[in-house]
Amino acid sequence: MKCLAMADLHQPAPRTRNPRRLYAALDLGTNNCRLLIARPSDSGFTVVDAFSRIVRLGEGLAASGKLSDEAIERAIEALTVCADKLSRRGVHLSRSVATEACRQASNGGAFVERVYRETGIALDVIAPGEEARLAVAGCHALLEEGDGPALIFDIGGGSTELVLLEPGDGAPIVAEWLSVPWGVVSLAEAEPHGSPDRDERLAAYARMRARAAESMADFIDHRMFAGEAPLRLLGTSGTVTTLGSVHLGLDAYDRRLVDGLKVPTESMRAISADLAQRSVAERAELPCIGDERADLVVAGCAILEAILDIWPAPRVGVADRGIREGILRALIASGAR
Repeated sequence: MKCLAMADLHQPAPRTRNPRRLYAALDLGTNNCRLLIARPSDSGFTVVDAFSRIVRLGEGLAASGKLSDEAIERAIEALTVCADKLSRRGVHLSRSVATEACRQASNGGAFVERVYRETGIALDVIAPGEEARLAVAGCHALLEEGDGPALIFDIGGGSTELVLLEPGDGAPIVAEWLSVPWGVVSLAEAEPHGSPDRDERLAAYARMRARAAESMADFIDHRMFAGEAPLRLLGTSGTVTTLGSVHLGLDAYDRRLVDGLKVPTESMRAISADLAQRSVAERAELPCIGDERADLVVAGCAILEAILDIWPAPRVGVADRGIREGILRALIASGAR
């Protein structure tokens, strides 16, 4: 656990002299490649273009220690689309980051060099602490109001970041942060969950929860629970946005309904338990899960339940924002100087 500076998170990005300038943030994770292009506005920024694709860059990484040729090709194909958008939009300033898969892979450096050579995108492989800071900077505004301590979490593809915030006036005060080596890809590969037998699926889910819980066991200082104010919890990841969509019964994902949603903890646990006992094919039938998420969503549920075990908040806040939004606010602020 380490301390993390989080100054000025509540301050909106200042206006630039040229509000027509465009800024971009690209986040290449273990599972997804995401791009946002935005222009400054009074509220911070307005998105003018976006791109998101599941690339599974970290597929097979735990077993081989390196990025596979197939995963590299998928990622470069997605990054080529991003490079074209950056060029066509005439972006003034951008930043592109990569996270756990590139941190772990023995060929991560070679991959970054190839990406730059073929697409012109310079990936910055960031440390877990910066990943946590950017995620909080991008989503903390959605924290439920109150005086109780708060936890923001980001369930990624290869790791999960936990940031404990203390109550304070103005910017959040970060008490502790932790990065654990389990995300939806790494945990699903460590504990396969595709058995045709329901009991075996439930046993695998229990092992997933145990692995995740063990990695978080010493994180929380229980003195944080001494007050009477209820705990606050906010998640930013595909896991919580997917479960939020299932909670709402959506036929198709709708960011406007999901971003900022507050879901009762009991509902999150019930949905997680239901998904864990289903087969991959049965999960894929749910509109907001589909084939792309059906084999990974249960690992995310296991991580989420482990978090709920150590942080028993009454509700889970859902954020469809995070690292990219944190990058954009910093870029726009720097562009105004």
